[in-house]
Formats: sequence, structure tokens, C-alpha cells
Amino acid sequence: MFRLMAVMSMMLFVGVAIGQTKSDKKLMQDAVKAKKTLLKTDSGLEKFFDTSAGYVIFPNVGKGGFIIGGASGNGVVYENGDVIGLANLKKLNIGLQAGGQAIIEVIFFETPVDLARFKEGKFQFAAEASAVALKSGIAVNAKYKDGVAVFALPKAGLMADASVGGQKFTYDPF
Repeated sequence: MFRLMAVMSMMLFVGVAIGQTKSDKKLMQDAVKAKKTLLKTDSGLEKFFDTSAGYVIFPNVGKGGFIIGGASGNGVVYENGDVIGLANLKKLNIGLQAGGQAIIEVIFFETPVDLARFKEGKFQFAAEASAVALKSGIAVNAKYKDGVAVFALPKAGLMADASVGGQKFTYDPF
């Protein structure tokens, strides 16, 4: 019986390890680096990482536009600090805008119910939603709004738009 359980455990471990592609593993490495960068920029985020029911880190969100704009990126979803799947974000908007930007975006979910809404595909930001643009010390006073807290850290580029409204997400569990 013990051997059977050991063999089954080994097969499960190998199945999970093989189930992730090379690009998935790269994305997970990028998310770890992005988390370190976020914490280095503002250590006040530590309380969100420690106390949230879950979070998703998008290490490379590309935003751009001229009148018509958009954003997209891939991310890693965590529940209680453990990786549980991958996510994708898309945004399309029309309005006064110009430029391009690369950002790190992190979304924290206050409760398991908020995280479950995201995993079920029932989550999207209201049109007027915006992220807190990270600077040292700003996260200390940040609060959840409707069970969610969003932070963005510009990596490169310049764009006059900090909105996350209209972003749509997909979630793929492991």
C-alpha cells in the first residue's frame, strides 16, 4: 500500500511539472522578480502580500494608444501565497490618449469571495477604476475598494493614463 501511494504521488508530481510550458515557467520567474521590484519600491505592499486572500501579478503589461488604446498582459495567480494558475488581461478603450508604457500591475483580493469571483470569470473593473501608481511609502495608507486593491509600477515609456477600468480577465488554473 505504501509503495502504491509513493508511486501515485510521484506520478502526480511529474504530471504537474510537465503540465507547465517553458513560457509558463518564464512568466512565473518574471512574477517573482516583479514582486521583489514592487517590494523594493514600496515596502508597504508587504501587508497586502501577507494578508490578502490572493493576488495576481502581471509582470509585463503593455499599454499604448493614440485615440484608440489598449493594454494586455499575462500574470500569475496566487492564493494564500501559493501559485494556483495563470491569468490574462485585455483592455480596449477610446478617448484622449497618446503614448506607450510598460508596467507591473498587481491586484490584491481582500477575501476568498473576491478571489473566487476573479477565478470564476465574474471580475472586471468598473469604467472609472484606477490603480495606485507606486512611489515609496504610498502603499502604507492604501485601502481595499470593493474587495480589491490595485497597484501599478511603470517600467518604461510615458503615457498619461493610470486607469484600469474596462480591463477584462481570464483565469486558467493549474
